[in-house]
Amino acid sequence: MLQSVVRSVVRRIAPLAMAATALATPLAGSPTVNTAATLPIPHPLISEALFLQADANPPTQAACNSVARRCFSPAAMANSYNYAVLHALGHQGQGKTIAVVDSFGSSTIRQDLAVFNTAFNLPHLCGETGANDPSGNCPASVQPRFDIIQVQGGPNPVPPPPNNGTGLEAHNLWDLEVSLDVEWAHATAPLANIMLVTSPTAETLGVQGFQQFMNAEQFVIDHHMADVISQSFASGEGAFHSGLAALKQLRTTYESAKANHVTILSSSGDGGSLNSMKEPVKNPAPIPYASVEWPASDPLVTAVGGTYLCTNAVTGAGVDQVSPPANCRPALNPSGEREPAWVVAGGGYSINFPKPAFQNTLPPGSSYVGSVPGMPVPAGSQMRGVPDIAYQASSRTGVLVYMTEPNFPSQSTGGLVCPTGQTCSAGWWVVGGTSAGSPQWAGLIAMADEMAGRDLGYLNTALYNLAANPSTYAADFYDDNTNSNAQSAPGSGTSGNCCPSSRGWDAVTGLGSPNAATLLPSLIAATAGS
Repeated sequence: MLQSVVRSVVRRIAPLAMAATALATPLAGSPTVNTAATLPIPHPLISEALFLQADANPPTQAACNSVARRCFSPAAMANSYNYAVLHALGHQGQGKTIAVVDSFGSSTIRQDLAVFNTAFNLPHLCGETGANDPSGNCPASVQPRFDIIQVQGGPNPVPPPPNNGTGLEAHNLWDLEVSLDVEWAHATAPLANIMLVTSPTAETLGVQGFQQFMNAEQFVIDHHMADVISQSFASGEGAFHSGLAALKQLRTTYESAKANHVTILSSSGDGGSLNSMKEPVKNPAPIPYASVEWPASDPLVTAVGGTYLCTNAVTGAGVDQVSPPANCRPALNPSGEREPAWVVAGGGYSINFPKPAFQNTLPPGSSYVGSVPGMPVPAGSQMRGVPDIAYQASSRTGVLVYMTEPNFPSQSTGGLVCPTGQTCSAGWWVVGGTSAGSPQWAGLIAMADEMAGRDLGYLNTALYNLAANPSTYAADFYDDNTNSNAQSAPGSGTSGNCCPSSRGWDAVTGLGSPNAATLLPSLIAATAGS
């Protein structure tokens, strides 16, 4: 039996699961230390999740269709993005490690990954049993494996008792994000090592976690623990009240990643052109202009936008305009595109970073304008455009995720609770959000690293160089020109002024989504000698 639950998990997870704290010790060599007063709250980029059923067997496509969804399995996704052929040739990311970075972790992720792998006949990883902390890790000599890394310690999985606070300390609401990231990084690169890097919380309201995230990633980079890092957290640029000065210390981690040939990917956000300030904590005010989120806005990061995936969800082939959702049917997709832009995919123009050199040459038809009215930059400014690339994001055409994190009905801040009050966190979900794309792109890059016999590292220059060549662009990317991500809120001033999808680059899907069988060899060639 299917039961509807959360129309938009980001509306419940984002406000409730943002608690994290900055470490007392800054990065080595940092000129300044960001404090709770200067940093906004990172939130998980997951949205539109729908609970489907509570058993170990994945729901049928008919069950998904009955709630106006199409649900993608790993096999269908591999065919949709044309990497099944690479798997068949033996390229599955073996020998490479993908780090996914999330707050708090999950008290059931090892066991949930095992069920997911059995359900879809995926290779099992060493580390699918035991405690859901580093004590359950396998020896470093064993591959492929699933590791949990707690650089700065780990919190108790049970949330605190109900109180009159903001709910930011309800860290178990990140669990669905953790399950999505781990399961789908593995589904994309089945023989790569997967490393869940968690950040803890001191359960102190108003203290933010960006410095923790960066410290954890810096540790991974310094100790050569991962080849690719996927990030599914963000905050609107406008919430960093000190602007670029607030980011300079944080982004030294990305400078280290580039120097060490570690690829950094980040979800672009799930609010379209609308994001929130830090304050007031219980009900943050909208940023009063079309905005983007950091770290996706950072030129050292490859930002992943979002689409609806209208391929056949059983086979992954062709374009299916008969099955749900309405977004794939002729009325909303009259040209029969395989991937219309997702209408709430984060994108637009940075207020902190000028247009990088890699965006100087864009494919024909691109809709880059550099800035839009209302942004706190001089009129006509040419700023960094977000995102760079895209992947499936809407849960209406979402991926299947298995999670059994226990609900805590006695805790007002705990668990994912169905609107009717029943416990529904244990079982299968169809999940959306640009955070679905970042770990899957990480899987593709791990495969490319394995194919190349080296780490590709920083991607943006190579991606845009490939797109500047009409023949490679047509072969390597799926492009689209349907929809817009303009969103509005009372007093936000964002309605209608950003951003349309277009051919070439646009501020919803970037350059487009990958045709992996051709793009990965092209990226290998384009990064040679870098």
